[in-house]
Amino acid sequence: MTIHLSREIDTRFALARAMADEAGALALDYFNRRETLVIEQKRDPQDVVSIADRDVENLIRKRVAEKFPDDGFLGEEYGLQAGTSGLTWVVDPIDGTSPFVNGMPNWCVSIALLKDEEPVIGVIASPCHQEVYAAAAGQGATLNGKPLKLDGSRNIRNAVTGIGANNHVTPQVVAKMVEDLLTAGGNFIRNGSGALMLAYVAAGRLVGYYEPYMHAWDCLAGYCLVKEAGGWYHRFPTAGDGLTRGAPVLAAAPGAKDDLRRVAGL
Repeated sequence: MTIHLSREIDTRFALARAMADEAGALALDYFNRRETLVIEQKRDPQDVVSIADRDVENLIRKRVAEKFPDDGFLGEEYGLQAGTSGLTWVVDPIDGTSPFVNGMPNWCVSIALLKDEEPVIGVIASPCHQEVYAAAAGQGATLNGKPLKLDGSRNIRNAVTGIGANNHVTPQVVAKMVEDLLTAGGNFIRNGSGALMLAYVAAGRLVGYYEPYMHAWDCLAGYCLVKEAGGWYHRFPTAGDGLTRGAPVLAAAPGAKDDLRRVAGL
């Protein structure tokens, strides 16, 4: 079913793009002086956070509250604030905090909007690469304003798949995932930001992305981008408390869908 762009989505799409630019600039400023940041651990030593993550999320929350105070908001750092409009923003202020604090450019700001439990806006800013990916339901996807359309001839054997893992996933599961992908004739990369790798699927740089356990703030913006570029994604369980829990994430170009579903068991 095609979701047609309405004024309520149109105005929020404009806000999402503006916020991505502003939040991206703030995050980049922190990145350029990252040696001054105090790095804190979350679940384990590989799961880190800094004032940069919190300040970027607070900036986006403030901008949404100014324009659309009735909207819901879910952010990685400060959780879910319910709304009454039927629309919920889902934001990762800095996806790829580990690359960020270690001086690598593979991080991004991810902004999505949910309507009727489906992502209808997805904007991902990659400040180090001066790239902004943007999509809204029924309007296609763009990279710095240039339309994105996936090539149906690309598959796991003639292109590269992105994979991700974290401390929610056992080493055995990761090993099996890699083994199955390689056995099927594929190859893979992992750059430390699931959201950015989903944007790369939309851009045709990767033919797919799979992670056994991810959160909504990591994937929903990328899912909107992939769909609007002509790809497919495995639905994230956004109903009820599913929105705040992790789930498998898989997105693919048309020619890689069946193979990657077999690898993922989805």
